[in-house]
Amino acid sequence: MKFLLIILSVFTLVSCNKDYSKKMQHGHWLGELQVTDDEILPFNFEVTADKSLKILNAKEVILVDDITYKNDSIFIKMPVFGSYFALKLTKEGMVGSFINEGMDTKMPFKAIYGSKDRFEVKETPTANISGNWEVAFTPETGQETYVAKGIFQQKEQKVTGTFRTQIGDYRFLEGVITGNKLKMSAFDGSHAFLFVATVTDSILNGVFYSGNNWRATFEGNRNEHFELPDATTLTTLQHEEASFDFSFPDDAGQTISLADAQFQNKVVVVQLMGTWCPNCLDESTFFSEYSKLNSEKDVEFVALAFENAKTDSLAFEGIKRLKDRLGIEYPVLLAQYGTADKIEAQKKLPMLKQVVSYPTTVFIDKTGKVRKIHTGFNGPATGEKYVQFKNEFRTFVDKLLQE
Repeated sequence: MKFLLIILSVFTLVSCNKDYSKKMQHGHWLGELQVTDDEILPFNFEVTADKSLKILNAKEVILVDDITYKNDSIFIKMPVFGSYFALKLTKEGMVGSFINEGMDTKMPFKAIYGSKDRFEVKETPTANISGNWEVAFTPETGQETYVAKGIFQQKEQKVTGTFRTQIGDYRFLEGVITGNKLKMSAFDGSHAFLFVATVTDSILNGVFYSGNNWRATFEGNRNEHFELPDATTLTTLQHEEASFDFSFPDDAGQTISLADAQFQNKVVVVQLMGTWCPNCLDESTFFSEYSKLNSEKDVEFVALAFENAKTDSLAFEGIKRLKDRLGIEYPVLLAQYGTADKIEAQKKLPMLKQVVSYPTTVFIDKTGKVRKIHTGFNGPATGEKYVQFKNEFRTFVDKLLQE
């Protein structure tokens, strides 16, 4: 009996210390987020030999290296955004939930090992949607219809591209056309986007799902000449001569304002953003790189963060995570926490008529005058538009520096 107890004790010890991480095999996986009872949002990821992850959306690769194992469970924390997967490892793969507390999101999730196909192709495509599209989205929440520009590339059944709106883009979308059905998706660690549509060579009709708690119908027509409104006309000052100012704390508890010495006689680029916002992440990446490469110039950057986090300490944790991930050296101040509501944000910056979107960028010359306000950001997924923005940014800042 004593011998049997010893054997059982040893077995229990070995079981408790079993390395369940070996079940997450390196190689290709297909993740599936449950958007509705009938719709699945798929995305591809790869587990590398060192057990980190690479989330793959068309040309985009997102490295995920904050992974924790506990017995048969795995917790995968997304970089920057504060969202995470809480999963159980099984013989077949992984099951559990994707959770983003700041966005009040919890979605059922499973992952299948060894699968590369994001969407199943059952039929030969009956349409080719390569080119530009004029699209109108109508949210089912009763919000106003808004316009977008669809930019797609199709090769046989494979489709990549994005939708550009007045306030930003819908990431690196990847999908297929099977018969007359279009399916595209993207997952970036914050937002989960799924587009399902019926298509011809000249018409799109479909539904856009953002996570499992928001959707919009959309209609599109091929229009190679369609352009969105000028992004510098959407956000304005209350009156032409209004001065821009701010006074918010940094993560050290120090209040920083535009009147501080570091901003005097400098060109100042003020970014209204949130650490939860993928378009803001794209813009912050560019700003961080630019500021480092041009540190000898009289230009200063400062970001004003409008956070969903429920406490200031959680908000500053998100800010620190963003700064560490991107190597941001300029101040990122906490302007608001508990909500990213744009009406509330405008109250913090009353010199603006309205805050239309995150990000919004305010350009201030050496005399302290606002010279331009740019709404939204066209990230890498928009291709030529992203290159155009960077070139225009450099040219405009150089012009202000020479004055």
